[in-house]
Amino acid sequence: MKHIEVVAAVIRHEDKIFATQRGYGEFKDMWEFPGGKIENGEDPKGALVREIKEELDTDIEVGDLIKTVDTDYPNFHITMHVYWCDILSGNLTLLEHEASKWLKIDNKLPNAVDWLPADLEVVEDIITARRN
Repeated sequence: MKHIEVVAAVIRHEDKIFATQRGYGEFKDMWEFPGGKIENGEDPKGALVREIKEELDTDIEVGDLIKTVDTDYPNFHITMHVYWCDILSGNLTLLEHEASKWLKIDNKLPNAVDWLPADLEVVEDIITARRN
């Protein structure tokens, strides 16, 4: 099975996080945290800065690792490193995604959109951590 290693940004502002809707591929219309593949020789944080600049024309500061998720999809296995991120400059302009939303971090978050499985696992951890 093909293995893909990616990074994802949980961009936060006050009590909300930023989610994007895929506009292409077999998971079109599902929701995720923005990010992408780590290129050869890149460290995860550097890859995430590059991906957010490419996808959203925004400069971010990458903070703490939230978690690393390993998930099997029908045609591949994904390892996704997910980080808290803050905006340094830019307006989160959608260059690749179909739509975006700021979602409140509360118990409704897991059902707020149709999350991809790996991203839903992160959402559930964020909710659990917020309760504690």
